Amino acid sequence: MSKFVTEHSTHGASAHTGDPQSQWVAQWERSEMLDMLRTVLDTGHRVHPALARRAGLTQTEVAVLEHVMETPVGPSELAARLGVTTAAMSGIVDRLQARGHVERQPHPTDRRRTAVICTASGREELMGHLMPMFLELARIDADMTPEERAVVLRFLTAADRAIRRLL
Repeated sequence: MSKFVTEHSTHGASAHTGDPQSQWVAQWERSEMLDMLRTVLDTGHRVHPALARRAGLTQTEVAVLEHVMETPVGPSELAARLGVTTAAMSGIVDRLQARGHVERQPHPTDRRRTAVICTASGREELMGHLMPMFLELARIDADMTPEERAVVLRFLTAADRAIRRLL
């Protein structure tokens, strides 16, 4: 019996019901690498709320800044990306604009529309909180050999592809 089933068989249905999912779980073998990937994903889910608290923003406001940091994006597209109404997005953009973090400008390719762009203030707000993490990740990357980087990149690319299947 696998370590996963031994640790988790007391929760929910028995792993021996004949259900294909239960049979799969019974055969699951945990590994340190998969456990660490799960930990990284879990930690990543906690970043937005912590970043929002530190910046005095809502999680949605942080997400808007991330989306417009590199490329101007229209309010309707932002609303669709973040799963909010266009009216709600208008209020979110208004709050960010009042703080000086974004501006509305004519859309670069369609003058009938507007685009939300990140200002220097918005970029500094977000990057000021993220920079320590980026610097540490850059140090980790720099400490690896090219061969190690290639293996890690291959794993992360495949892991991303597997996770995206859920989207």
